[in-house]
Amino acid sequence: MTQPAAPGALVLVATPIGNLGDLSPRAVDALRTADLIAAEDTRRTRALLTHAGVPAGGRLRAVHAHNERASAQMVVDAVAAGRRVVYVTDAGMPGVSDPGARLVRACLDAQLAVEVVPGPNAALTALVVSGFRTDRFVFEGFLPRRGPARRVRLAALAAEPRTALLYEAPGRVAGTLQELLGVCGPLREVAVARELTKVFEEVWRGPLSDAAAHFASFEPRGEHVLVLGPAPAPPAASDAEIDAHVQAALAEGLSTRDAAARVARDLGVARRRVYDAATKGRGR
Repeated sequence: MTQPAAPGALVLVATPIGNLGDLSPRAVDALRTADLIAAEDTRRTRALLTHAGVPAGGRLRAVHAHNERASAQMVVDAVAAGRRVVYVTDAGMPGVSDPGARLVRACLDAQLAVEVVPGPNAALTALVVSGFRTDRFVFEGFLPRRGPARRVRLAALAAEPRTALLYEAPGRVAGTLQELLGVCGPLREVAVARELTKVFEEVWRGPLSDAAAHFASFEPRGEHVLVLGPAPAPPAASDAEIDAHVQAALAEGLSTRDAAARVARDLGVARRRVYDAATKGRGR
């Protein structure tokens, strides 16, 4: 009995981040049966297809940062016509810091199906080998190149209580580590992962002071993931500090309850502790 044809869909297919052995059988099947294969770099994807024994035919289409809008419309039209369009990035999980996110949004806005064939991801791979906390983390991707937007993001990282993941190009690794050193301080821990899953995989771990010095001494190669350890918790407010803030709030004419609420919020301490101090302050 002939199986009915699969309906049209955008299919995001994860590809190896280094070791071609990580290409899953399901990914190979999706590439083999796709009507179109949209790729960030058609040359790299053609090599991947050759490795997998999948003929490219005339199915490859280039989708990159310079043709995102036109490519999104092409994909929408193809999926709407009942075709299965596979999208692959240069390496790893599509849709993360690449044009795939726009394709997904365009298809969803057109009420078209989007599927995922999961697989390797550089950020998560670096996270789990970093040795830092993995229960709470934030993905920062690539930082803005320069200007106020970059300074704002760096300042946020300095206070970030979660493990932070950043992508960085080899030529900018040393400079980014130096900037992180400036805003986070010399003792903040970092792991720098490069060439993940490849023969020359390396994960460097240590304080930012050592990292900045180490990576400034040579020309890094390959894409890097920087894993920044969580910012240390701020020291707890002392009784004297709480009392001083409470007295200032009461002097402004705030009620005991309002003074306690404001000081508790500003200092990040329990409201009951502040309320007791405020009550004592009223009795002076």
